[in-house]
Amino acid sequence: MGSITLDHVNKSFGSHAVIPDASLEIEDGSFVVFVGPSGCGKSTLLRLIAGLEDTTSGAIKLDGLDVTDKGPAHRGLAMVFQSYALYPHMTVRQNIAFPLKMAGMEKEAQDKKIAEAARVLNLGDYLDRKPRALSGGQRQRVAIGRAIVREPKAFLFDEPLSNLDAALRVNMRIEITELHQQLKTTMVYVTHDQVEAMTMADKIVVLNAGRIEQYGTPMELYRTPANIFVAGFIGSPRMNFVTGKDAEKFGAATIGVRPEHLTLASGEGMWKGTVGVAEHLGSDTFLHVHVDGIGQLTVRAGGEHALSHGDTVWLSPDPTRIYRFDKDGLALPGA
Repeated sequence: MGSITLDHVNKSFGSHAVIPDASLEIEDGSFVVFVGPSGCGKSTLLRLIAGLEDTTSGAIKLDGLDVTDKGPAHRGLAMVFQSYALYPHMTVRQNIAFPLKMAGMEKEAQDKKIAEAARVLNLGDYLDRKPRALSGGQRQRVAIGRAIVREPKAFLFDEPLSNLDAALRVNMRIEITELHQQLKTTMVYVTHDQVEAMTMADKIVVLNAGRIEQYGTPMELYRTPANIFVAGFIGSPRMNFVTGKDAEKFGAATIGVRPEHLTLASGEGMWKGTVGVAEHLGSDTFLHVHVDGIGQLTVRAGGEHALSHGDTVWLSPDPTRIYRFDKDGLALPGA
């Protein structure tokens, strides 16, 4: 079992509340991603769960048991860091075995656990190498292997892919997601990359200045964002926002339209604009269109779209996909 409950958790440094008041229920076996901009408190919240930071107030429960005052070693959790944290003088086998050796496990039992972790993570050919002879992705798999052999109640990942290049990030993203499907163990994963959050998570926690703005499935956050912050953070490219008279027509202080919900025309539409930068990505083209009185709107078009800098276009939003927000940035009914 590996359910995690945060009950009005607060973390303050002096008079500054980094996590003002966080309450959250993470179900056993789920894959939950904490996402938000730098400095939003996502890593701090993960460290509170791990026991690496003391809680100022509130309670943290694992499987219903209060562990608020227990140290990391007594919580039954395993943490995987951004920096891998491998011992350079040890082989892969020795690195994976280290927590088992510290726990006093018999050599034969250690070998069985190491072999199983190596099989799951495709590390069988690298067990006798040292970290310097491995790629970044392989090193991260070793760090995960060291966590797996402990058979924790939950895995905690603190931006584990940040040090990898773009191609490796995609591969490791898939590998970690498949690992979760195999192990069925609770995983809590921190990232600033909303694409990682959308593609990996069962549920996403969107954080802003230490506050939980919304908690739900990726598609719930995409389709029904609670406020402007979530609407602007979830989705790539980000949502377009329009204020003023154009928003007032829809009974809102601000309206939001995603790039994929704008249609292009050469003769008529709601907004007339001029194409600025056109990003041709093969399968998609992203057009950044300047509209007088509104500013720049991003449009997702077909990959072989012929429009280029300086062309005049007309844009129209899908009327069923217009998001409405009040003056405080909260989603209005029907948005």
